Amino acid sequence: MSASSHSNASSPVTVTLTPANFDALRRRIDASNLAVPADTRFTGGVVADVYTGEFVKGVDVLVKDGLVAAVVPEGIGEARETVDLQGKTLLPAFIDAHVHIESAMLVPERFAELVVPHGTGAVVADPHEIANVLGTVGLDFMLEASEGLPLDIRFQLPSCVPATPFEHAGAVLDAAALEPYWEKKRVLGLGEVMNIPGVLGHDSDLAAKLLHAQKRSRPIDGHAPGILHEARSATAAAGITTDHESSSLEEMRESLARGMKVIIREGSAAKNLRTLIQGVTPRNSRRCMFCSDDVNPADVERLGHMEKHLRMAVEAGVDPMTAVQMATLNAAEHFGLPGGAIAPGKPADFAVVEDVTTFRVAETWHRGELVAKDGKLTKPIRTPIQPEAVLSRVKLQPVGLETFRLPVPSGEANVIGIVPHEIVTKAEVRTVKTDAEGNFDAQLNPGLVKLAVLERHHALGTVGLGILSGYVAAGALMEGAVATTIAHDSHNIVCAGGSDADMLAAVRALEALGGGMVVVKRGEVVASLALPAGGLMSFEPADAVARGVAAVHRAAEEAFRLGEGLEPVMTLAFLALPVIPELRLTDLGLFDVRAWTHVGTDRGAK
Repeated sequence: MSASSHSNASSPVTVTLTPANFDALRRRIDASNLAVPADTRFTGGVVADVYTGEFVKGVDVLVKDGLVAAVVPEGIGEARETVDLQGKTLLPAFIDAHVHIESAMLVPERFAELVVPHGTGAVVADPHEIANVLGTVGLDFMLEASEGLPLDIRFQLPSCVPATPFEHAGAVLDAAALEPYWEKKRVLGLGEVMNIPGVLGHDSDLAAKLLHAQKRSRPIDGHAPGILHEARSATAAAGITTDHESSSLEEMRESLARGMKVIIREGSAAKNLRTLIQGVTPRNSRRCMFCSDDVNPADVERLGHMEKHLRMAVEAGVDPMTAVQMATLNAAEHFGLPGGAIAPGKPADFAVVEDVTTFRVAETWHRGELVAKDGKLTKPIRTPIQPEAVLSRVKLQPVGLETFRLPVPSGEANVIGIVPHEIVTKAEVRTVKTDAEGNFDAQLNPGLVKLAVLERHHALGTVGLGILSGYVAAGALMEGAVATTIAHDSHNIVCAGGSDADMLAAVRALEALGGGMVVVKRGEVVASLALPAGGLMSFEPADAVARGVAAVHRAAEEAFRLGEGLEPVMTLAFLALPVIPELRLTDLGLFDVRAWTHVGTDRGAK
């Protein structure tokens, strides 16, 4: 069994000895024993030994056939090539323990272009975004597109497609549909289980997915924001091994106390690291990891990828070695990844950093090959594949101004309240002004906007409408609209606007674009970005997409007085996710996550 495999009781692995694999093993043993020359020697720096927890000086790292052969005193053994680290620190390449590649709006090849220069060597990806749009076609695309890159992309099978039964997604993946994927190369386990009421209520299909993972001894990721006490115990009892949704120290401690591991998230919309890092101690740090979850490319280019987490952790007082372990070894051991350490037999995947304070990445090495230097790739990554089956098409019933009419005759409304820097929302009750026909009019209600979610996969014609606070500043009016086909996790169209006419213009622009994001001001499209892969991702280079995203954000920020602590697109995208408290909006209407049911916007309606 390979070092990256989990045990699988149902399908024992058999290995056939061939001349090729025997020769590879022999060379590996001989190189570690210094009986044959190594390919490369790394010398003149500091080496992070994440097993002993020490930064070691006076040693060389020898690499043979893309693997670490030995860590030896300086000058010992022979090598065909020498790399002088010039006092820099050699770290294991970083691991993002939970990420949705689709949220970076890049196909896998372009995602690798984005993060590899930042020292990232592996990611654990949950492809439930594209799976909610395209089902197994999306899974097959992600597996194929991520093969053979200078980034080790491993997958957790999406557990919730759709996330809940209270919306329409593009596909449904039950346990039977996932069964053929369990033995696919680079599939690790089961992705984040978001349907916690389904776990507690013994949903049969979800139970089958959990059992399929457990019988193979595969890791199961969790998603339990605000779930505490007995309910959190029940998620652990169900076999869920991690949670990345903790936003408080109480949630973090409850997970750790129940034997779960905590993945500390710092993404573009959800930023939890500064809070949760205060709960990391020398006693529990080895049960903590880092992840980005959802991050846009402009943020990665500006702030970094996993090195940002390391920098923030050390700034908060965490010991540098502890932070490095959280970004490497901890995730590797939990998920059974081959990397995560600099030791014999491990992949020669390295991040060379200037120091362990800023963690500025000077070089990235993958399987013993220099793949990035000073923030740039050393050679191009292959051109992305573009199968016709993944190209997006927005399918809508005809829409008009009447599509966006929202009656609130009582004048008292349930309102979704944005929480700055978070993806949780608050359920608010507001007195609102209506037009002569009793319909909500955002122009009569400064600080509030209208929100719409339109089913876009099968032209079903279902539309959910709601009211949103915090998207624009208190007292501000929105003279336009923002719309996108990124709408977690079913990825229908989500649109926020100040008038029905602007919302209609934005939705029609998205329909013509075939998926992506648009900003409309007073009826005119002022910015847009096409995302042709399922309406979620682009095939264009990462820097071009980053510029496109930045242009959309800039247009929204210039057109409207936006609220505090939000991203104009990503914050909007999460408002359609009906598994995170408190209020959300699906194509079937306003959804109360706490009560696990749809509710009306008009509180006075009978």
